[in-house]
Amino acid sequence: MTVLIDPPNWPGPRGLMWSHLVSDRSLEELHDFASRLGVPERAFDRDHYDVPETVHARAVELGAEAVSSRELLLRLVASGLRRRKRR
Repeated sequence: MTVLIDPPNWPGPRGLMWSHLVSDRSLEELHDFASRLGVPERAFDRDHYDVPETVHARAVELGAEAVSSRELLLRLVASGLRRRKRR
């Protein structure tokens, strides 16, 4: 299993900082992990989950690999799972 989480660097709702949660293996793996973490399905956006800073430590406890935002994006793109917004 390779689920990745970047630092909570992104400002978001409720005055919290947010992280991205991705898998570099499969979306099924990502959805399973998010479910175990208690992240609602509505937090999924094309190829990642947006998760608040309040769950970052728990994600790492459950086995997510903490990486930089750059590393997360590089590995997501390399996996072939990156889904860009359509223009």
